[in-house]
Amino acid sequence: MSLFGHYNNFFFACHLLDIAMGVKTLRTILSSVTHNGKQLMMTVGLLAVVVYLYTVVAFNFFRKFYNKSEDENEPDMKCDDMMTCYLFHMYVGVRAGGGIGDEIEDPAGDEYELYRVVFDITFFFFVIVILLAIIQGLIIDAFGELRDQQEQVKEDMETKCFICGIGSDYFDTTPHGFETHTFDEHNLANYMFFLMYLINKDETEHTGQESYVWKMYQERCWDFFPAGDCFRKQYEDQLS
Repeated sequence: MSLFGHYNNFFFACHLLDIAMGVKTLRTILSSVTHNGKQLMMTVGLLAVVVYLYTVVAFNFFRKFYNKSEDENEPDMKCDDMMTCYLFHMYVGVRAGGGIGDEIEDPAGDEYELYRVVFDITFFFFVIVILLAIIQGLIIDAFGELRDQQEQVKEDMETKCFICGIGSDYFDTTPHGFETHTFDEHNLANYMFFLMYLINKDETEHTGQESYVWKMYQERCWDFFPAGDCFRKQYEDQLS
């Protein structure tokens, strides 16, 4: 994008999106649009098809209602051909709060009045009420889901050991038990340093234990983490 900016300064404005990428909350908002991307695209495609069907009906039967020009010599070319008519329905009809009926002539007193009423109401119901609501719902639900996931991760990090997954209530039966466990016994930084040590160490110099962990790491198998186990639990099991 910076390269294009050398040809046109307007491309530099896209760099403002870095602000959104640098703030976690704003990243969640952007991710909510792409989280259900497949469903969102399919719904938008269905919306385009439904609007096209209404465009076909309007182009063949209600074209006269699209001419709002008072000058007969200069007609208002909203539905002069299928492409123009379709773009008008997509751009104006979908954006209109009451549907396409708000943007074309009132059918009162016309011989097609009853058909226009059905046309306007069904367009409003299927396009505005249902399809647009589904699109908005997908984005809002995705945002809520991502926010709940972040809150759940934050809660787990505060109340559970990242290494063994045992809750703080198990360790807090003794003073500062959970803090002692996460800082001394199962310190995440120690595990990360050990993995970095294995990554930078020559494989031919690995010990037996290091070779075992390195092999599992390459296979992205995390069974070497003591999930559900710790020294205190082992000690209590021995006593019992």
